[in-house]
Amino acid sequence: MDAGFFNKVVLMPGVKLSVVRIVMVGAAALLAAACSTTPDDKASNWGPARIYAEAKEELSAGAYDKAATLFERLEGQAAGTPLAQQAQLEKAYANFKAGESAQALATIERFVKLHPASPAVDYALYLKGIVNFNDDLGWFAFITRQDIAERDQKAAKESFEAFKELLARFPDSRYAADARLRMAYIVNLLAESEVHVARYYYRRGAYLAAINRAQSALADYREVPALEEALYIVAKSYEALGLLPLRDDALRVLTSNYPNSVFVSQGVRTAASPWWKLW
Repeated sequence: MDAGFFNKVVLMPGVKLSVVRIVMVGAAALLAAACSTTPDDKASNWGPARIYAEAKEELSAGAYDKAATLFERLEGQAAGTPLAQQAQLEKAYANFKAGESAQALATIERFVKLHPASPAVDYALYLKGIVNFNDDLGWFAFITRQDIAERDQKAAKESFEAFKELLARFPDSRYAADARLRMAYIVNLLAESEVHVARYYYRRGAYLAAINRAQSALADYREVPALEEALYIVAKSYEALGLLPLRDDALRVLTSNYPNSVFVSQGVRTAASPWWKLW
């Protein structure tokens, strides 16, 4: 339609200008609708197979928001079928990749609640663990000098619980091995979080508080790297308080378990050093 059409309207006798304006606005809206076609408009005529194929293509291309929208449409169109369940999980993954962790977790929770007997529940639990694992965690943080132990560990604990449930319910799942590795990493992280607080107290001269927090880590965790520093903080805090026999006991345990401890020679690590890099 000619864009200048509305500039050429000639008023008929007896027709008010306000009426013409209303008609013109309505016609313009119809023209805009006719001239624009959104992805959702295109998908409205697609069958489930076409929607799924297009959604997977968007997912592969990194267009996670578009993929999530298409998976949601597919979930509604294929309601009550295994394909709808697949779409629900794919949508959760797309939300996760798009950085929409809250939406991803909500979708996963809904899936587990609606389909408790689904053969894909193990993947749903694994994905729940992954979403929380990567919420301020992740392997990139693991290999950087960023002190992730300083953060709120709520996501880490929820990730651990999801992986724990996965292993309890599906010990032979294809995701079990990776879940175990991530759980070990999370335990290290949580122990280091306790030691981080103990180190904070020690540096500020709150030696009793430092001892309590370090001993909490020693009581709650086993065979994790952070415990070496926890023992050293206990020993040095007792020394600062003048409790030398208790210091000697702590040092004896430290050198017995860590005969080559770097803390004995280097002291409490600096804030710039990550817990896994002690050199």
